[in-house]
Amino acid sequence: MTPSIDPPIESEEIFAGEVVRLRVSRYRRPSGLVVRREVLDHNGAVVMVPVEDDHVLLVRQPREATGEFLLELPAGKLESPDEDRLERARVELGEEVGRGARSWRHLGGFYTAPGLITEYIDAFLATDLYPVDTPPIPDEEIEIVPRPLSDLPQLVTEIRDAKSLVGLLWLARELGR
Repeated sequence: MTPSIDPPIESEEIFAGEVVRLRVSRYRRPSGLVVRREVLDHNGAVVMVPVEDDHVLLVRQPREATGEFLLELPAGKLESPDEDRLERARVELGEEVGRGARSWRHLGGFYTAPGLITEYIDAFLATDLYPVDTPPIPDEEIEIVPRPLSDLPQLVTEIRDAKSLVGLLWLARELGR
């Protein structure tokens, strides 16, 4: 079992937004040393690895923080930290690529940037896809980009989004590639 860190000895919320909250906290380490940390609290997210007809379904969307349109796996943030992750994945798959899945498998989970943010992402493999009539979120402007599974090695060199890299590497592991 991974050892845990004691809760902060003091904490001040600096900012509360729709997606993250920023706090400055002080922690006492087992050695007695007290450290100050700026932490972004995030509810968490899900990333889906949808496979259909020997293709993985990716999305291209604007990411204003990077100033680029990025090619990514479909994903979505949790509304609350205790939200059911599989249910959120099902909703997001419908909204982002217009598909449902008859088969879901949890691939694992990971922290995105543990030195700064509490965001934890659960990854799900979605197979046996079928069309759904879920309206897309208007401000997301998502383009669906199917790529053949044979492109996985090339995709890993093209993708610059961490959650998508992790999801694609786990897909390659699942496929024995």
